[in-house]
Amino acid sequence: MDKDSNTKSTENKMPRGPLSGIKVIDWTLWQFGPVAAMMLGDLGADVIKVEPLTGEQGRAMFTLSGIDRSLPGGRNSYFEANQRNKRSIALDLKQPEGIDVVRKLVSDSDVFLQNYRKGVAERLGLGYEDLKLINNKIIYGSGSGYGPEGPDAYKPALDTVGQARSGLMYATGPEGDDPYPIQGVVSDQIGGIMLSWGILAALYALQATGVGQRVDASHLGSSIWLQGLGVSMSMLTAHKPASETNLTAKPSRDNAYNPISNYYQCKDGRWLMLANLEADRYWPTFASALGIEGLAKDKKFIDTLSRAKNNQELIKLLDQVFASKTYEEWDRILSSAGDFIYAPVQQLMELWDDPQVQANKYIVETDHPTLGKVKLANHPIQYSETPASIRRVAPEIGEHTEEILLETGYSWDDIGKLQDKGVIL
Repeated sequence: MDKDSNTKSTENKMPRGPLSGIKVIDWTLWQFGPVAAMMLGDLGADVIKVEPLTGEQGRAMFTLSGIDRSLPGGRNSYFEANQRNKRSIALDLKQPEGIDVVRKLVSDSDVFLQNYRKGVAERLGLGYEDLKLINNKIIYGSGSGYGPEGPDAYKPALDTVGQARSGLMYATGPEGDDPYPIQGVVSDQIGGIMLSWGILAALYALQATGVGQRVDASHLGSSIWLQGLGVSMSMLTAHKPASETNLTAKPSRDNAYNPISNYYQCKDGRWLMLANLEADRYWPTFASALGIEGLAKDKKFIDTLSRAKNNQELIKLLDQVFASKTYEEWDRILSSAGDFIYAPVQQLMELWDDPQVQANKYIVETDHPTLGKVKLANHPIQYSETPASIRRVAPEIGEHTEEILLETGYSWDDIGKLQDKGVIL
């Protein structure tokens, strides 16, 4: 049995995801679009990644933020993380025959995804108006920097400018600090999540109405929605004096309004995050658990307003208390003393060993033909009857070109001619 037969045999044993039977054409690059397509692939869709003969740009991301992200076999972790559950077809879209292949793929597909700047797809005859003439039920997903309308609709964008334009860079760090981008390429990630969510809604509408449609998501809109509570609350209270100069006020740790919804460093250097928003409910038992019962009746700390007024003094006291024991000791104390809301502040490499992460399979181990066993962030939603799954790792450039062309109706003769013209690898 050859490698492809092995792959198909393994796939046949996998559970059918909620999108099993849905065919997606993924003409996307970097992270925004690829994440959207990958999430649909996790749900069981057959995702065909269309990329140039030289490979999609993400294949060249061997260094990211100055960190070596290269892997054996000419691979890199950026591409591997964004491209699972896809088959790859490599095409030269500068040639009309390459465009013809994409259009034929669209004719019997359910979803088409692209995240090029506005006008690129249209110039190639791959815009929504073009493709709905071929397939009027197509769901056309489009990812952009700033949305399909407005003066900046044609401008290019990547993650950090999405964070900047949306106000997200001012959402981190203490008040008065310089703006700083959140790590993990989160504007791209939330853009991809929102685009896949929009595709799912459009697929549902298609079932109900029989009508396809275009779905647009952007860095700007998605990153605003990522901080939607803060944005909406700020807009609603913008007339209040405290909001006049800063709609996203960020108190520092040592000036937190509610000291028992704050984070503290333990004896072993680990940080503990408290999130006890109903402060008056928790304060007496919390003070008792920490061995500072006397503070619970102290007039300076007796209720929320008093603690807020004297917050810096209380935080200094709590700093001393938490510094007296390790995180594990505090974990035992807090878990046995009440229903306090708290958690350790973990680093990314700690997640795999977290028993809660393991129990829910939020990170999974899978076999990779080049890298061996690898760990990947799993699809974050659980389905009781149609589970999501990782069926394929990221493909090689054009790994499935011939297979896909044969499925689309091309003969071996046709494939030979396309190779001779340099349309495919």
